[in-house]
Amino acid sequence: MTTVEKRTISLPSEHAAFIDAKVASGDYASTSEVVRAGLRALRERDEAIERWLKNEVAPTYDAVAADPSRGIAAESVFAEIKDRHAKRLRDPK
Repeated sequence: MTTVEKRTISLPSEHAAFIDAKVASGDYASTSEVVRAGLRALRERDEAIERWLKNEVAPTYDAVAADPSRGIAAESVFAEIKDRHAKRLRDPK
């Protein structure tokens, strides 16, 4: 069985109201359940970011570091972004 540890926290009124609304709507049975769900979501987000950094960002960085010719000059990237933005302003869809 999981050991439960009690904590006392302070929240801005909008966060407290959000928790109260979740409990009042029946989505959650208690304030503790809302907080636990929020912490689970935060943990999942942090783990997703770590996976992205490990599986996508680091290998891409390593590949460009090994072969700098694979990279694109920042000036080229910004010029393309400016062109796309200008086209969207002229022809919004």
